[in-house]
Amino acid sequence: MLKIGVLGAGHLGKIHIKCIKDIPEYELVGFYDPVAENAASVSEAFGIPSFDTIEALLSAVDLVDIVTPTLSHFECAEKALKAGKHVFIEKPVTNTVEEAEKLIELSEKMGLKMQVGHVERFNPAFVAAQPYLKQPMFIETHRLAQFNPRGLDVPVVLDLMIHDIDVILKAVGSEVEKISASGVNVVADTPDIANARLEFANGCVANLTTSRIAVKNMRKSRFFQKDAYVAVDFLEKKSEIVRMQEATGNEGAFSMVLDLGEGKGKKEIIFENPKVLETNAIREELYTFHQAIVNDTEPIVTIKDGYKALKVAYGVLDEIKANLKKIG
Repeated sequence: MLKIGVLGAGHLGKIHIKCIKDIPEYELVGFYDPVAENAASVSEAFGIPSFDTIEALLSAVDLVDIVTPTLSHFECAEKALKAGKHVFIEKPVTNTVEEAEKLIELSEKMGLKMQVGHVERFNPAFVAAQPYLKQPMFIETHRLAQFNPRGLDVPVVLDLMIHDIDVILKAVGSEVEKISASGVNVVADTPDIANARLEFANGCVANLTTSRIAVKNMRKSRFFQKDAYVAVDFLEKKSEIVRMQEATGNEGAFSMVLDLGEGKGKKEIIFENPKVLETNAIREELYTFHQAIVNDTEPIVTIKDGYKALKVAYGVLDEIKANLKKIG
């Protein structure tokens, strides 16, 4: 059993604490939160100790779960790694690309594991769809959220779009060669709505749209590839596969068959809804990190994955800033 501690007991930190308590392979030693009033409340609510300092918590655990504001991610992770502790860290991995690079170097030097909390990788709808994703060449995503002042401290690209960036990088498996983007500051000092176009070395193109001032919530992605279309609804946790196969002439009365024209044959359209398991994605990502440590395997979302997603996200932000300057 691994001893784990949580750094940060805000809204998301409380969710992590609850999930860890449901994982028998972990011993939740306690947590650290700098706000004394909140720390006392969380300690009483969950029946776990609150530590007075990060250092005190680190001395009592095998690994930490960092759920602090992004600005403190690097400092917390650096302390943990130097203390010889494995690190699970929420997305975005750090506040800057340079900080992420330093954590990669430090974790490798110390021989310690890091996993980044890109939770949509563990969304059961995406997990169900993954076996069907085979070199998508066009991807379209929409991640829209109703207004919530809690997330206004970071641009919408780092708060919301980065989820889709990570999923797309995983699905495509190729380097991003070109980024085009635009965005608008509506209620915050940073973009609240953003659109980006990613062009990959293998020819794939991805269009991403995100907003945090939408009328309704939406988290949908569509992947187009040869002879198939894969749709993933991350919010409703549903997946749909539409694929084509050569018609044999033995199709049923209700089969959908496309006649491609003289001499080009026919294709049968197959609709599939893969089984989506009822799982808690945050619990799953925390559990798989335990497995990576005890089995000495690579985490599902590595520190390098978090770095790559962050680097693309900042590329999007740079393009948005450049375009906003053009219009004064």
